[in-house]
Amino acid sequence: MNVGILYSRIRKDEKLLLNELRERDHEITKIDVRKQTFDISEAPAAFDGLDIVVDRCLATSRSLYATQFFEAYGIPVVNSHETADICADKVKNSLALEGAGVPTPATKVAFTKETAMEAIEDFGYPCVLKPVVGSWGRLMAKIDSESAAEAILEHKATLGHYEHKVFYIQEFVEKPGRDIRVLAVDGEPIAAMVRSSDHWITNAAKGAETDVFDLDDEALDLVQKASDAVGGGLLGVDLMETGDSYTVHEVNHTVEFKALDEAVETDVAGTVVDWLEQTAQAADPELEVTA
Repeated sequence: MNVGILYSRIRKDEKLLLNELRERDHEITKIDVRKQTFDISEAPAAFDGLDIVVDRCLATSRSLYATQFFEAYGIPVVNSHETADICADKVKNSLALEGAGVPTPATKVAFTKETAMEAIEDFGYPCVLKPVVGSWGRLMAKIDSESAAEAILEHKATLGHYEHKVFYIQEFVEKPGRDIRVLAVDGEPIAAMVRSSDHWITNAAKGAETDVFDLDDEALDLVQKASDAVGGGLLGVDLMETGDSYTVHEVNHTVEFKALDEAVETDVAGTVVDWLEQTAQAADPELEVTA
């Protein structure tokens, strides 16, 4: 099997995948998106023989364009452009979850400082303001007062990029100092961990402590429904505990899993590659994937 790895930087996550693919004697084509050009009429020669492509782009815009090109070339790509498009945008993400009946935090979207302020006042304090595109907990703000809201909205309004003028406002969920990250393939969990921190942002990228988490039946059901809502694939589903239940606040499409790999006993990369082999073979039943 010839696996294309689309990347802009090789991190520990990509190294885990590459090592597993090499151990199984799969052919690897590394595609640096910064150096690659894409033709609208035909696939570049560098893509000849690819059986599947794994999108590991850091930049959302590159991910969205590249996945669309691979689909146009008839090359299976993980994740699909549709899934990437939904997951990359928090508004689309929230709409997909809500539309599928998946419990998710109450959310409002506004396009001016004035209407954003009205939404914040409707929620009351604290509430949360997030960028519509972003990861690693960056540019998120917990708003505790009217004066803080006014200052943050003013800053966003003057940042320049149109995305900062889409004000994505959520209720503040009182979670028990942690959230849950589940790595799943087509809704089937590979492993799950809790990310705990004294800070209200509990991303591992922000230094949260991690530990294995055993999913109960309700969480398993929500992971499956959340995956289906965004189109399936290799996903990171983020849940928060709300008393004796859960809310799903986000589904991630170019999910990082190095912290999860360190927290659990599961062979994360091995299970991901198992799924990649199955996915490639489903696309081409004549493909021989056994190393």
